[in-house]
Amino acid sequence: MWRSRGVVARALGARGRPRGTGTARCSGPAALQDLAVPNGSWSAAMREHYERLLRRTADGSWRRVPSYRNGLDHFPAAAKRGTGTRLFLRSTDTEGAGFEYVTFVHGAGNRALCLCQPGPYLEGHSGFMHGGAIATIIDTTLGTCALEAAGSVMTAKLSIDFLAPVPLGSVVLVDGGVDRRDGRKIFLSCQVRGAAGDTLHAEATALFIQLDAAKSPPAACLTP
Repeated sequence: MWRSRGVVARALGARGRPRGTGTARCSGPAALQDLAVPNGSWSAAMREHYERLLRRTADGSWRRVPSYRNGLDHFPAAAKRGTGTRLFLRSTDTEGAGFEYVTFVHGAGNRALCLCQPGPYLEGHSGFMHGGAIATIIDTTLGTCALEAAGSVMTAKLSIDFLAPVPLGSVVLVDGGVDRRDGRKIFLSCQVRGAAGDTLHAEATALFIQLDAAKSPPAACLTP
């Protein structure tokens, strides 16, 4: 489910960029917009839990992951392997309509926490988050964890038990971590709970594969 930026760049080109213009040149970090910060759509609960997680970064044991199109500046291990894993972005430019989320990773590279507030565009059953949207935020949380631990990765297997529906506009915390590694295989698991810890919405296990840089297509750059 994770793609190289080369694939994404070709898709963008087919949609809107004139043929023959080539891939856009990389922009520096200062030109990129970070979407993993509070905005007007965040509820009081989302902001409260965000500040609580942000305090964990004070001693350097955790860090907040900016939501940029270019992940290489924030995951050096991926850059060293020469491949361009692209971090998952908010699905729409309209604040609060789709995925509002922020991810924190542990410095040891074996755990990730994703705080998420789903908007109305993610509706499945009336008033609740679509199961595919839940799968997406699980995949991106575990993928970020695997990326921090092993560099560029791709999802090989994702198994989810859906236990309780997620109301739109609620705040959930996806708590994921690396269980073990076997060569290029990274095995992970996670739980999706209400941010207050009162409801277990889903549990998942996943297998990610560390990419072989020698066999990966060249990375392309995207502008913001």
